[in-house]
Amino acid sequence: MTSSSISQKIDALCASNPIVPVIVVNKAEEILPLARALKEGGITVLEITLRSDAAIEAIALARKELEGVTVGAGTVINAQQLDAVMEAGAEFVVTPGASVKLLKDAKARNTVLLPGIASVSEIINGLDEGYDRFKFFPAEAAGGLPFIKSLQGPFSQVRFCPTGGIGLKNYQEYLKQPNIMAVGGSWVVPTDAVESGDWARITQITRETMQTLKG
Repeated sequence: MTSSSISQKIDALCASNPIVPVIVVNKAEEILPLARALKEGGITVLEITLRSDAAIEAIALARKELEGVTVGAGTVINAQQLDAVMEAGAEFVVTPGASVKLLKDAKARNTVLLPGIASVSEIINGLDEGYDRFKFFPAEAAGGLPFIKSLQGPFSQVRFCPTGGIGLKNYQEYLKQPNIMAVGGSWVVPTDAVESGDWARITQITRETMQTLKG
């Protein structure tokens, strides 16, 4: 897979889903009603993070059982995890940061990778390896909108998906910035709603978020 084709796939994913839910499930089977609740509200992309022991099984289950949903893996930090999520069927991979080795490993595996960055040097390392689409993490703690705006000039070809501190109060401001293609966040999948199985609440939050974005 070429660098341009990876960028095109990420662009297409973000164009149809400018809100990327950052998902943690403690039981693999939770992903099915959760994904259906998100889809009903207008979000058809999942970033299932490797922050629980159930994540790999949840990715595999989502790929097997769900239709009309794109399933990705998040919080991937090494080649072993990369292999595990790809074997489970992840259609894209998101990392919180990225060593040059991880970038090379992903390229060798034809992975649709959104590598994490938090500095200019990390952007340059990514560009050297053929990547020009990045997760910016932790967004608010690492400089937020002022930082991203300052990158527009020297890195006009680069686009970002900020994650970390993004929520109802600021996601729209982020999405107005031309070098931002999407934002990631957990506000559409509140922990208490997932734990209690309040899928209707998740649908409501998702629908209101998407309607506000469109309106």
